Amino acid sequence: MAKPKKAAARPAPEHAEGTASPSAPELTGETANPSAPEYTEGTANPYLPHLATVVEVITETPNIKTFRLVLKDEKLMESFHFEPGQVGQLSMFGSGESTFVINSPPTRKEYLQFSVMRAGKNTTALHSLVAGDTVGVRAPLGNHFPYHAMKGKDLVFIGGGIGMAPLRTLMLFMLDNRKDYGKISLLYGARSPADMAFSYELPEWIERDDLDCVLTIDREAEGWEHRVGLIPNVLLEMAPAAKNCIALTCGPPIMIKFTLQALEKLGFAPAQIYTTLERRMKCGIGICGRCNIGDKYVCIDGPVFSLEQLKAIPNEL
Repeated sequence: MAKPKKAAARPAPEHAEGTASPSAPELTGETANPSAPEYTEGTANPYLPHLATVVEVITETPNIKTFRLVLKDEKLMESFHFEPGQVGQLSMFGSGESTFVINSPPTRKEYLQFSVMRAGKNTTALHSLVAGDTVGVRAPLGNHFPYHAMKGKDLVFIGGGIGMAPLRTLMLFMLDNRKDYGKISLLYGARSPADMAFSYELPEWIERDDLDCVLTIDREAEGWEHRVGLIPNVLLEMAPAAKNCIALTCGPPIMIKFTLQALEKLGFAPAQIYTTLERRMKCGIGICGRCNIGDKYVCIDGPVFSLEQLKAIPNEL
């Protein structure tokens, strides 16, 4: 059965923004996604999160915190596997669930890392977590960056603000498997130095011989020693060669829009450009239909899409 072009899910009961629906929507006929997992008695409940312990909290910016988590089930933690670009749902019991990329690479498995921007009820609740607290995790969800197909190619990562999170996952994975890839470049920008996530990692990235790292901010700031300018403009000045190169970008929607245009000006074909749309995901398993774009479900067909794929569905950028 083909997926519907537009999901017409029955409205869920009213609840506050960012909180969980009191009950899952009833799905019948063309509303249901045929590729979504089914829950029957005796099978794992896809709505049931695993419990995890917060082992470290890092304040990235005034409104972004990073959480390092360890699943309470030691065997599950040991066997847990995910691919770069996949996401998870973090739940605060009594508050709700929100979707975030797993931004620790699968080559470094001592913890699972999620970075959370405070934007609503559930993310505000998550920001109250401290080391030792318990949180719910449903992961991994979604597709991933096609890193196997990228072997032998040059890579250029273009991140803006918290959009560096999914790119960090893949970039560190590739650096941990350095011999498989060509030249790796990073352009990372934010409005100001205070808005740059993972600032404690930037000196190491700049000093690496196997990574060409360029940092930029929108406007001049005291003590800033790197580039100044909007990311798309700096990208055009850098002018990475499109031949045998893959570009990966994530950030605020307006940044992504003009970065994609800049990449096309530089000669990158749509099939050479990848971005993510994970912020649209809700249930994460293709049930609620809220992440539907045309005939695609972001939570199952994404969150990673090539520009070639995005051009074939209604414009969302």
